[in-house]
Amino acid sequence: MARIQIRLATVLTLAGLAGLNLVASGVKAADKPELNKGAQIYCFMRSNGNDHSVSWEASYALVKRQGNSVFKTSPEHAAVMITEAVVNDPGSYPDCGRYLGDLFGASGGSAKLPQDQPKTKSSSSGSSSNTYGDQRYSY
Repeated sequence: MARIQIRLATVLTLAGLAGLNLVASGVKAADKPELNKGAQIYCFMRSNGNDHSVSWEASYALVKRQGNSVFKTSPEHAAVMITEAVVNDPGSYPDCGRYLGDLFGASGGSAKLPQDQPKTKSSSSGSSSNTYGDQRYSY
């Protein structure tokens, strides 16, 4: 009986250590190359004339599929990670800062306005390109 308890304790300890290894691997998110690639894809596509939704789908697909975590990266977290990558290395993503607001619900047309024109709200709700409502990203 004592041997079974010792073996069970050993197996549970090893399983716990393996679980800690999985958790610790997800902690260093800034060092993961897929996050920088997500920012590169988003910024490249936006700077070449693509709208937010197309650029977002491409960059989020890369972040979501190339992550080696047990859990899928949420859309909100991916948006934050892309923003962090751009803010931490703005020289690698020229003029991408003006598109980051679109990741967090700004109007899709905000980046297309000239800098000397103030942004005005549209009076007709039907012409708005933001159809996401309160929950911008869905799985």
